Amino acid sequence: MAFVLQLWETVKEAIAAYTGLSPVAFFSAIATAIAIYYVISSFFLGPSVPARRMPESPQMEPLPPPVHLGEITEEELKAYDGSDPKKPLLMAIKGQIYDVSQSRMFYGPGGPYALFAGRDASRALAKMSFEEKDLTGDVSGLSLFETEALQDWEYKFMSKYVKVGTIKSTPPVQQPEPATDVSAPADNQS
Repeated sequence: MAFVLQLWETVKEAIAAYTGLSPVAFFSAIATAIAIYYVISSFFLGPSVPARRMPESPQMEPLPPPVHLGEITEEELKAYDGSDPKKPLLMAIKGQIYDVSQSRMFYGPGGPYALFAGRDASRALAKMSFEEKDLTGDVSGLSLFETEALQDWEYKFMSKYVKVGTIKSTPPVQQPEPATDVSAPADNQS
């Protein structure tokens, strides 16, 4: 114990000789400097909160590269409605087919726009309709407002999704004109 007292006396004399302060003033200055350091550093550093462990999310499979289909029929497009998870999720606007697989949460099964998948939904998008009768590529008779809305959708799809094909246009079925028999003599009633 005598050694500790002698060491304390030596430290007090050294503080007074080197700093010109009493030991109480010296230790008060150190405590104040430490307090100021912690206050200032708290402005630059956030509160020290232990890092929370994030719950592990299931690993998502990376999307396969888009498959370019070329020209297909509307019937063939129906196979890409999201019911087969191994196939890409496709949708068409104005006959242009886009791979919307990256937005499966919107266009895939259970998504809010799932009824548009596997179809040319031009009319439904233009009319902002979810009715079955509007789920078609027929854009005849749309108003100017609806045509502009469809154009906006097309620009969105062109900028966000990869075009992978087009829908085969089917030529309109023409009804045969009634035949007129030219060889029959005209009935001449005078």
